[in-house]
Amino acid sequence: MLQITRVDSQEELERHIAKDSFVAFMHHALDRFADPEEQIAAAVDYAFSKDAGRGGFVLLGHLEGELVGAVVMNDTGMGGYIPQYVLVYIAVRPESRGRGLGGKLMDRSVEETGGDFKLHVERDNPAVRLYKRVGLTDKYKEMRFEGPQNGA
Repeated sequence: MLQITRVDSQEELERHIAKDSFVAFMHHALDRFADPEEQIAAAVDYAFSKDAGRGGFVLLGHLEGELVGAVVMNDTGMGGYIPQYVLVYIAVRPESRGRGLGGKLMDRSVEETGGDFKLHVERDNPAVRLYKRVGLTDKYKEMRFEGPQNGA
């Protein structure tokens, strides 16, 4: 049975797994949709920040004592006019997929946020089916400006 633990600080995370090891786990588990490790680390730092307008949490999913999946959720501080939370990363280790673990992590994410969250997903990501099954909709199209400061 999947054991899901909410983690609210780096100190708490370190009781389960070193931050660098967690970031490496996420990078591996995100597979072809992975961001660079420094970006994953920045999202974790944001989740654990005590600065005004920042925060969030991490969910760790263990199966028989082994980390098999996780969520990084950032608090936008803007609930009411946009979703309160952004699900930045959800990942299940490739060799553990297809067993409903991602669905359990999503269900717990809904529970922890009261369902007030959004996420960004690439159109060809197979997880889109899971997100729709949980109840997420593709209400908006995201548009981005890639200006000179972003390397364009």
